[in-house]
Amino acid sequence: MRWISYRTADGEEAVGLAAPGGYHGARVADLGADLLDLVKGGAPAMAAAAERLAAAPVVAAKNLDLLPPLPRPPKIICIGLNYMAHSQEAGFSPPAYPAIFARYATSLVAHGAPILRPRVSSQLDYEGELAVVIGRGGRYISEARALDHVIGYAVFNDGSVRDYQVRTQQWTIGKTFDATGAFGPELVTADELPLGCKGLRLETRLNGEVVQSASTDELIFDVARLVAILSEAITLEPGDVIVSGTPSGVGAARKPPLWMKPGDVCEVSIEGVGLLSNPIADEPTPTAGDA
Repeated sequence: MRWISYRTADGEEAVGLAAPGGYHGARVADLGADLLDLVKGGAPAMAAAAERLAAAPVVAAKNLDLLPPLPRPPKIICIGLNYMAHSQEAGFSPPAYPAIFARYATSLVAHGAPILRPRVSSQLDYEGELAVVIGRGGRYISEARALDHVIGYAVFNDGSVRDYQVRTQQWTIGKTFDATGAFGPELVTADELPLGCKGLRLETRLNGEVVQSASTDELIFDVARLVAILSEAITLEPGDVIVSGTPSGVGAARKPPLWMKPGDVCEVSIEGVGLLSNPIADEPTPTAGDA
């Protein structure tokens, strides 16, 4: 199944299920659950909601005001240097343990919404990534059972403000600026994809030019290993998002560097998972009294 979250014309949050030509949708207030609630309820809750939504009319995707599939995930845990070639282009040895940092929900934007270049920097970089959504929580999850805890996947663009990223020994500040993390368009349930999302082609395109291309087979720490490692320290909860790392080709590693700028369009596609497309815009100047 392929799920979306969106906003109705009168500003209410709604949930949609993919159908030929668009999505069957219902307001959260009518359905009695948002997509995070359905994820928490697992496959039975999603199946029951799908049965109810099947009776709803189909709305064309172009007419929907999309939100990130999970607008307010409990945690967004990001993994750095998880492709060999990217680790090397960044000047690091391949890691023996994942580089782990956080994002926050205020950084998220939906498919089609602008990624904002902040007023304080021009070094806005792209990072196409596979996002992993936890469906069943736990601690000390074994690698052998880890994929049982994954309910689905989505596409992510881990927009990075590079000069802020390197101002400190920890990367988080440059990785969670407001409106820099594109997420969506759909949450695709794991049963629709290869086990652990193995063997899928990930591409990032900036203004139509391919700037990143790799297979998810090239992940140093695959999905199951990431779930197991993270759960050694952190209780994973339903709705947590693991952003699994980016391949080589980032703008910061190019000579000269290639930064995203207003007017650009950045697309990230993952075979079978979807296409995430976002224009780039400048962060608005605050109005009087907001600064």
